[in-house]
Amino acid sequence: MKNTEVAKILYEIADILELQNVEFKPRAYRKAAQNIESLGQDIEEIDRKGKLLDIPGVGKSIAEKIHEYLSTGKVKELAHLRKETPIKVEELFSIEGLGPKRVKQLYESLKIKNVSELEKAARSGKIRKLKGFGEREEFNIIRAIEFSRSHQGRMLLGVAEPIAQGIVADLKKRFLDIISIIPAGSLRRGKETVGDVDILVTATKSKPIMDYFTTMPDVKTVLATGPKKSTILLTNGLQADLRIIEPQSWGAALMYFTGSKNHNIALRKLAISKKWKLSEYGLFDAKGKSLAGKTEEGVYRKLGIRYIEPELREDAGEIELAQSENLPDLVTIKDIIGDFHCHSTWSDGTASIGEMAKAAMDAGRKYIVMTDHTGVLKIAGGLEPKDFEKQWKEIDTLNRQSSKKGFTIFKGCEVNIMEDGKPDLPDATLKKMDVVVGSIHHGFKNPSTTMTRRIRMAMENPHIDIIGHLSGRIINKREPYAYDFDELLDVAKSTETVLEINSFPDRLDLKDSDVREAIKRGVTLSIDTDSHAVEHFLNIRYGLSTARRGWVTRNDIINWMSAEKVKDYFSK
Repeated sequence: MKNTEVAKILYEIADILELQNVEFKPRAYRKAAQNIESLGQDIEEIDRKGKLLDIPGVGKSIAEKIHEYLSTGKVKELAHLRKETPIKVEELFSIEGLGPKRVKQLYESLKIKNVSELEKAARSGKIRKLKGFGEREEFNIIRAIEFSRSHQGRMLLGVAEPIAQGIVADLKKRFLDIISIIPAGSLRRGKETVGDVDILVTATKSKPIMDYFTTMPDVKTVLATGPKKSTILLTNGLQADLRIIEPQSWGAALMYFTGSKNHNIALRKLAISKKWKLSEYGLFDAKGKSLAGKTEEGVYRKLGIRYIEPELREDAGEIELAQSENLPDLVTIKDIIGDFHCHSTWSDGTASIGEMAKAAMDAGRKYIVMTDHTGVLKIAGGLEPKDFEKQWKEIDTLNRQSSKKGFTIFKGCEVNIMEDGKPDLPDATLKKMDVVVGSIHHGFKNPSTTMTRRIRMAMENPHIDIIGHLSGRIINKREPYAYDFDELLDVAKSTETVLEINSFPDRLDLKDSDVREAIKRGVTLSIDTDSHAVEHFLNIRYGLSTARRGWVTRNDIINWMSAEKVKDYFSK
């Protein structure tokens, strides 16, 4: 799948156009890129069918560029734009806090064209002297560069997973003798970022599979090749290993290559305590006799413990609980029948409320809360009270139609939590809504005491029901802002405020460790997609993985509730 590559090109075009002060086009390119990133289908297959214009946000001009890239590997307009600007746009825009205006100012004032020159200027104290900058901004730039560098080589789960599944689907389609095939490693454990992908396969004939794997169209470099294992680097930057596994060792190998390393070490110690040996080839007694290995379940069972779900395999107490039959029954997709956070064309979404409702139904939801942006967030089309009055009439009409299908659209909003902790809509409007999500979208750099007080006030507001993307992080790009998480968990518990697990691939906020701490403290959670396009409802799987990594059960979330129970829950 080249979805990620295509989106990356469209983002770069948008960034350069914005540097050139071109109006309207940058936003169009970004919306198209966002929708392509979250597509559940292969962009190449869509292009072959001549259906590019069916993708929300993709018009004739953008479709032509997508087709050009998929056909030739190049986009002439992008090459022309790159020649027009000496600035390494992708590099500099990846640094948190740098937008078009600042990048342009840095170039015009200090001739900064890339991150290396940016860091040199910041560390020599030159940036603080520029208008609009200062010591604090200079320090933040250095910190952002260090943060970005520390996350290099890690790809978002939501980017790596479709690529890996695309390879798996391609191999299964081409080689009908494949018995089993699955991506293992940190991807199978649902970690938020992935360093590389391990794909395990069992088949009656392995050589043709390995030969094809190393010559696939998207292979940039073959790093290693052999009869049992090959390693490739794809054009999108992801490294992938393919390992041929014997059927009798399938379960042991899947367990071993899924990891984590610490989980595997703990299991090996358990085997040693029984005078056995556990490896990727199987579980063996002292004489070398095979005890288990064909299935993961069989290996765990022989070790005397309950099967442990991949997301829990971090040596964080799961083995001890499995021994005592006290592992939690993790939340599954069947437990999620509602989504409490999504957007439409009323604000910055790409689809109408009706289209979003249909997409949610197709994804298995029974209801959604329409939470378009509010007031001060003008860049995202923030709505005023009079706009919501109009929107509610549309929702009433749609509900009369969808009620026959057992689907409900709740009236809500994603209200901005201002720097003083107050929402940017009046209480008179908020109290008319079914569900209100409160989120921070600006003012990230304040100290911990200020940010904690700001969020605390929002939680104490009787009209704010859910706190969206609490930490404000953007994975691989922006650190969480400073706040006292322990204090806010106490406030959330006492005010019965729900905390969101945002499923957007670059957020996954709350993160897994915070999720686990929240449920330990009795805080209720929701797993939401923050959908801005119909395709985004598919992102629920990433929020679900994060929840499962945080040991969440059905009873820890509100998404299992029926529409009637949701009404009762938020009306109390």
